[in-house]
Amino acid sequence: MPRVESHSASIYYERHGEGPGLVFAHGAGGNTMIWWQQVPHFAERYSVVTFDHRCFGRSRCPSDDFHPKYFADDLVAVLDAAGIERTALVCQSMGGWTGVRMALDHPERVSCLALCGTPGGIFTPEIVAAAAKIATNAATGIRGNTALAPDYPSQQPEMTFLYDQISAHNTGFDPPVHFPRMLDVRARVLPEALAGWTLPTLVVAGSEDQLFPLDTLRAVAALLPGAEVVEFPGVGHSSYFEQPDRFNTVIGEFVAKHSPQ
Repeated sequence: MPRVESHSASIYYERHGEGPGLVFAHGAGGNTMIWWQQVPHFAERYSVVTFDHRCFGRSRCPSDDFHPKYFADDLVAVLDAAGIERTALVCQSMGGWTGVRMALDHPERVSCLALCGTPGGIFTPEIVAAAAKIATNAATGIRGNTALAPDYPSQQPEMTFLYDQISAHNTGFDPPVHFPRMLDVRARVLPEALAGWTLPTLVVAGSEDQLFPLDTLRAVAALLPGAEVVEFPGVGHSSYFEQPDRFNTVIGEFVAKHSPQ
């Protein structure tokens, strides 16, 4: 299994296909496996990289060393190991903390950024309140009953079961201990840091997102000059999982315009 070492963590990653770089960064309910509906689709045209954040999936990390301040460095190490100099980034929920910090600290490595159901660590008062609520309520992790639209579990019980089974592989992530660190000041991107933002950015937001409501993500997009917002009506926090065909189309069109050649 391919791994790379970064700040006391052993990060598991995968690379599929050939072509321009395309990285998918999962949220707190996922790991590399959550992208099963994206990897085969995009690997026909791109070098697709997925990885497990520290303490998730097959990555290994001491509990004390889980902190978003390491996420961008972890991704740089993965890209170096995978031989990818510049990439498009598609970030879901917690993965947005990786994407925005990567764009700010290593802009030469990022061609475009898609923030999906995530403020990307950009903190407004509304995002602070939403994130604090998640940290308080998700005592057992992000599960299908909150990460999906409210009516999705009853309409798609098999897919909801699959979501929870994938999430259950995150045995190194301790929600009561680790979720609050997402709120740490060292993990925050303040609005004033975005004044010179020029990176092509897409914000994907579900109208029924129970974790980061649509209006909070629209407010975040307004802080990113030139950012485009695409709404998924009737979809919850996980558009990539709930409506994969439309998600793949939207992401595919965006990345094709901005990916390195």
